[in-house]
Amino acid sequence: MKDILRDIGIIARALDSISNIEFKELDLTKGQFLYLVRICENPGIIQEKLAEMIKVDRTTAARAIKKLEMQGFIEKRNDETNKKIKRLFPKEKGENIYPFLKREEEHSNSVALAGFTSDEMNTFYVLLQRVRKNVEADWEFVKKGNKRDY
Repeated sequence: MKDILRDIGIIARALDSISNIEFKELDLTKGQFLYLVRICENPGIIQEKLAEMIKVDRTTAARAIKKLEMQGFIEKRNDETNKKIKRLFPKEKGENIYPFLKREEEHSNSVALAGFTSDEMNTFYVLLQRVRKNVEADWEFVKKGNKRDY
């Protein structure tokens, strides 16, 4: 079997590193851009849902969210019906840099998929979604305190 997951890891780390370098001038560090993009795309999202979307634990998400809030990119607002729930919204500063973050994402996609035909991209997408679903099922299993049998 080929080391497919190693290659996926290399790709993910390389793209993350590029983004961290390029977004440093925006005061975004350590993957904060992922959180900001998801909040801009899902205004009013709750922290737990955001953590699940990005596949990080609650503590990691809380730290990143707190930094984004302190830097003025996002704000927490009370839910209208349940005051215990805090919803996350982009502030003007976050909304202003969102288009730049999206352009970077589109550029990275075009670089990564350069030379692929439309059919190859579609096939790759379908296969990658299958891999993602398999891994997400394992992630959920382990997240609930279970041990994988290997």
